[in-house]
Amino acid sequence: MIKIRTTRVLAITLAAALCAGIALATANRATAKDEKAPPRPALSVTTARPATTSLPINLTANGSIAAWQEAVIGSESNGLRLAEVRVNVGDVVKKGEVLAVFSDETVRAEIEGARAALLEAQANAQEAKANAERARSLESSGAMSAQQVIQYVTGERTAAARVQSAQATLTQQQLRLKYTKVVAPDSGVISARSATVGAVVGVGTELFRMIRQGRLEWRAEVVAQDLGRIKPGAKALVRAASGAEIAGKVRTVAPSVDPQTRIALVYVDLPPALSNDTPLKAGMFASGRFELGASNALTVPQQAVAVRDGFSYVFGLNADNRVSQVKVTLGRRLGERVEVVSGVNADTPIVVQGAGFLNDGDLVRNIATPAPTPRATAAR
Repeated sequence: MIKIRTTRVLAITLAAALCAGIALATANRATAKDEKAPPRPALSVTTARPATTSLPINLTANGSIAAWQEAVIGSESNGLRLAEVRVNVGDVVKKGEVLAVFSDETVRAEIEGARAALLEAQANAQEAKANAERARSLESSGAMSAQQVIQYVTGERTAAARVQSAQATLTQQQLRLKYTKVVAPDSGVISARSATVGAVVGVGTELFRMIRQGRLEWRAEVVAQDLGRIKPGAKALVRAASGAEIAGKVRTVAPSVDPQTRIALVYVDLPPALSNDTPLKAGMFASGRFELGASNALTVPQQAVAVRDGFSYVFGLNADNRVSQVKVTLGRRLGERVEVVSGVNADTPIVVQGAGFLNDGDLVRNIATPAPTPRATAAR
């Protein structure tokens, strides 16, 4: 009986050892298969080749907005009281429009006096003329001496001169009456006002300042080495503080450069600002750019560029489906594409979707870029 039990235990032990050996062999085969299996891709990506695109050539600059020309409107009357002021800052005026009026009672009284003096001088001139004609007629008869004739002729000329003097005085007073009305020398926008009702001002006192024709200009600051690229007539876009862009045209380039900063001014004509709704105001600081044409450039989608440690990189796809991190130099931008100045060639496949998650040498799966749907195409 004991022998039978011992035999059974030995059989069970051998069976257990055999099962363990089979299980170990199976595990070793699976491990060998796993070691021989190819590595799995880290990410599925899409690729595209750099494309040649026509990009605009722009030159950015900063500067200030100023009036094209600012007219100073002053008083031409002396010692008169300002009776009425008809405009204020921001008003749009036309050439010849009355801006202010001085009290004219004194001037009108002086005009009446000058007119009376003229009439008196004309009467005296008529009498002197008659006497001179009578003296000339009697000169040949000997009734009057030559000296007396000369006196009458001289009196005639003197009276005529007094008439001219009185006429000049009357004209002067009439001009003073005209100057009691301050008129706009040109159309434009009132930018400053110092006129006050009731003030007595002298000749030449400033009353208003006006932006002639409402014209503004952008005085862009450009470094000396870029001046040769800007020509009169070139287009410019000026960005206001509100974000609006105003189109302008280069009028002229300054003939000299500041010897301290090596910067020159470029004068850009802007559309007239004849309302308070215009985004550009004189005295504002504004940035802008000059449009200098276009040129062909090698571009990639902006999504394909990864910025790391302050540098720009793209990932090129190799033949073994591994990526290589390439440092590139970027240039101009247009929409969703950016110019690559150096680093890649036109025939290098570039990872587009998923570039921000890759590292140098990663294995990827390249999938086809999905075709745009008709609705998306129509939207674009």
